[in-house]
Amino acid sequence: MTDADYIHKLVAEGEHAHQDFKFAISDARKIAKSLSAFANTGGGRLLVGVKDNGRIAGVRSEEEIYMVEAAATVYCIPPLTLENRVFRLEGKDVLEVIVPESVSKPVCALDEHSRPWAYVRIADENILATPVHLSLWRNGKRKEAFMAYTEREQCLLELLGRQGEVTLS
Repeated sequence: MTDADYIHKLVAEGEHAHQDFKFAISDARKIAKSLSAFANTGGGRLLVGVKDNGRIAGVRSEEEIYMVEAAATVYCIPPLTLENRVFRLEGKDVLEVIVPESVSKPVCALDEHSRPWAYVRIADENILATPVHLSLWRNGKRKEAFMAYTEREQCLLELLGRQGEVTLS
């Protein structure tokens, strides 16, 4: 398979839980969110120089690699080790960034006030991790997770158990 075939195959998959397209990288903090989400959710791949519609736009690979590395090492806690590859096709460079799943979760991205926030990847979006995610990561390798329900939540769960479904009306 040629480099062009490989990139076209990935682009044909579209964006999903383990793949995101970036037209360009102008903000390392913003990319840190994507890196955090992939690292916390099974790993993934960024294709930089690809528009959301799948068109190859190309990148200035040296600058893009520098921004991605800054995002991974300066704006991610703990820092991430990435794999970067540049592919040349249609006279343009496409940067592939492989983000492995982290063994030290959560991986947090620092915001503009240097506050850490953990993200997860759901479908093709980076979403702020919930308290449930944080609790599961905090408890580490334990197989079970415990949740406390309020009295109202417990009543709703019992109702769902009896009726199978509930509507707002």
